[in-house]
Amino acid sequence: MSFEIDLSARRALVTGAGQHNGRAIARELAAAGAEVSVNDIVAERAEQVSREIEESGGVARPAVFDVTDSRAAGDAIAEHAPDILVNNVGDTGAGNAPGSAPVFSTALFLESDPGDWTRLLDINLYGVMYCTHAALPKMIERGWGRVITIVSDAGRVPSRRMVAYSAAKAGAAGFSRSIAAEVGRSGVTVNCVSLGTILSEHVSAEAADQSYQRMRRDYLAPRLGRPDDAAGMVVFLASPWADWITGQTYPVNGGFSATL
Repeated sequence: MSFEIDLSARRALVTGAGQHNGRAIARELAAAGAEVSVNDIVAERAEQVSREIEESGGVARPAVFDVTDSRAAGDAIAEHAPDILVNNVGDTGAGNAPGSAPVFSTALFLESDPGDWTRLLDINLYGVMYCTHAALPKMIERGWGRVITIVSDAGRVPSRRMVAYSAAKAGAAGFSRSIAAEVGRSGVTVNCVSLGTILSEHVSAEAADQSYQRMRRDYLAPRLGRPDDAAGMVVFLASPWADWITGQTYPVNGGFSATL
């Protein structure tokens, strides 16, 4: 029995797919045959990734909307009608500079302003809820669907200076488990992928090396993550091979949290 993934009969929508992990996920879903809607709040990014997929022989179209706007998200998802929804968009609140390695440190909780929590909850939790709420009815009607949400190890292990972000990501994972319980008998699976530190394609070689030197002791594998690492797990969970997997959170983190 060969391990092949064919998603040629499926439509996927990936939020935050104009760059980084989302871009890799969209490209790999398209490579597996899915028609991919590339979401980003920045039209140019969504259009660029859609062109990349088309130039590689895939099928894609941009889907420009803000996941934190429940009406806009609902309208766009109704239009694109995905069989596979990947809730990828996220924000740590750190404001990483282009070309720099990831920086996750923000203020300590007691030094933070409650007003700053709202955006982190809106993007990392409510955006997931809005998009899922909009996508599920058609999935249930068809009797098949995949909801895959990208969360973070910050929501699974103690993380100083990331309290609001950690709460939002843990909330997204808990939300997904509960939704899996509600829709499991309808043919829809709901899972999460929990990522460790991923170095994006825009990080300079120097910054990547500095991050590796600083963080490598936290990982059992001899490197930090790449966007393709996230994409591989998402494509698997979207495939027929994952029909009997739901309500789970899968760490893709180089052994950062090596537990049962």
